[in-house]
Amino acid sequence: MKILYLETSSKNCSVAVSDGEKLLCLTEEVSENYKQSESLHTFVEWALEGAGISIKDIEAVSLGKGPGSYTGLRIGAASAKGFCYGLKVPLIAVNSMESMTEPFLGQEYDLIIPLIDARRMEVYTAVYDGNTGEELSATEAKILDEHSFQEYRGRKILFVGDGAAKTREIIQLPDAEFIPEIYPSARYLIKRTLEKISRKETEDIAYFEPFYLKDFHGVKKKPSGSG
Repeated sequence: MKILYLETSSKNCSVAVSDGEKLLCLTEEVSENYKQSESLHTFVEWALEGAGISIKDIEAVSLGKGPGSYTGLRIGAASAKGFCYGLKVPLIAVNSMESMTEPFLGQEYDLIIPLIDARRMEVYTAVYDGNTGEELSATEAKILDEHSFQEYRGRKILFVGDGAAKTREIIQLPDAEFIPEIYPSARYLIKRTLEKISRKETEDIAYFEPFYLKDFHGVKKKPSGSG
């Protein structure tokens, strides 16, 4: 089954194509200024070309549904829906946190905790079993302080993601490791996507919304005269 994967929730604009479990092509780029709107469709073209197939060969579309950048998620969801409508194929949505844990499962870690940088001292996070990838604590928006994650003291923890740097400065966990330069990637959506397809867990394309986690807040102007 040939599947197109889109992951646009972070600074990494990422597109992959697989034939079942086999990765055929990956096209991605980390950019500080979020280039999804410029790059996504070009990356899709390159990934299909690299895979040696046409868009008409795609039998399903998988999307990293967030949490993450509001604009990035919106662009990814609109593109995924467009492909699904045009090709008449199902949409599968995977929590973007899971693609951050996938490369590290089955190593020596008890827990893997992805951290997506949000505003100020806030991160989007969840807790996963380091061997099975099972979600142990649901995805949430968390304000960091010195008490954060202390309930896991004494366990071998790997923190991954662009929120890991500020987390390392605040919490004191001697057994923890931190890898900040990890972003959600389309290549790591494959396993979860195939599991969802086998369970027939597809999305209702008309009503699907990304996992924004929080409402979008634009910058409000201060009232005149406020200090």
